[in-house]
Amino acid sequence: MSNSTNTMAPAPAPAAQAPAVQQENMSERFTKKVLAEFGSSVSGAMEVTDFQRRLIQGYFIMIDQALKNAEEERLRKNKASSNHDYDNNLPVTWQNVNLADLALDLVHYARMGLDMQQDAMLYPIPYKNNKAGYYDITLMPGYNGIKYTAVRYAVEAPIGETIELVYSTDTFIPHKKDSAHPVATYEFQINNPFDRGEIIGGFGYLEFAEPARNELIIMPLKDILKRKPEYASANFWGGTATEWQTVDGKRKKVEVQKEGWFDEMCRKTLIREVYSAKHLPRDPQKIDDAYQFMKAREARFAEIQAQAEIDAQANVIPIDTTTPAALPAAPQPVTIPQASPATGEVQEPVRRTTAQPAQADNPDF
Repeated sequence: MSNSTNTMAPAPAPAAQAPAVQQENMSERFTKKVLAEFGSSVSGAMEVTDFQRRLIQGYFIMIDQALKNAEEERLRKNKASSNHDYDNNLPVTWQNVNLADLALDLVHYARMGLDMQQDAMLYPIPYKNNKAGYYDITLMPGYNGIKYTAVRYAVEAPIGETIELVYSTDTFIPHKKDSAHPVATYEFQINNPFDRGEIIGGFGYLEFAEPARNELIIMPLKDILKRKPEYASANFWGGTATEWQTVDGKRKKVEVQKEGWFDEMCRKTLIREVYSAKHLPRDPQKIDDAYQFMKAREARFAEIQAQAEIDAQANVIPIDTTTPAALPAAPQPVTIPQASPATGEVQEPVRRTTAQPAQADNPDF
């Protein structure tokens, strides 16, 4: 019996495959564009850490969503308007955003570590720049961003803090540091959580590793209101606001009552005071150009807000993000917009010019 050996031809070697090209997503392309814009503004390449790069990618996600919401609101308001001469014909899209200025903000805030995807850390607030015919986006720290920044740059960071508004039915007894109280303390009780009455003030309590350094900051309501901007928006602080409305077929300014967010604005004012350099001194050795840039931006934001309130223009348009659309054939000649720091709402009456309908497009990055 003969032994037969079955031989099999060796399997052909797998064909060489070209290395897969990883497709960059939109946020990665946006980050590259931002860093390139920043580099051209400061005359040099900008090195960022992986963490800072991820923050910038997160900025894109949040701003993009903001623009989408704003564009939906713009279209809704135009459709609902009884007088289309005042429509806003500039799409709220990436293609109509001042990316050069935005890049400066994003890189500096990323270097500070502010995360826009975290609650109340950093808000994008788009404003329509009527003179230039595009949207500027201002970044405004929320109360968690204020706290984060103060602690990061403080000479000594507190180990604990309490911040509370005090209402007329609450019980609040302060114990300032004196011979009878070696450490500043307080007693606080909410007596009726369902109906606390009117705000009468607020307090903050900073605790340090050395209890003798603990500080109690008290703000009566009159001191909170002193810090209310001179031209504060009624959309936030409540009260009477002037809006453009169509009455009997004519565009007129009318006064309307706004409920606003008075409690939230008082709380934010209190937080700003507690975490100010007055109570948490900044360490000069920690101050960097990103911090200085942020303070300058905050001052500019206050000026824009005040000017917007002075101009007191029309209907509020909340801002959020979307894919860009083409610019109209001719920018609309309109006045400086009014926008609100808390929600990113913009107000302006817009005179209509002949504009091309928006066409869906991809951002140029």
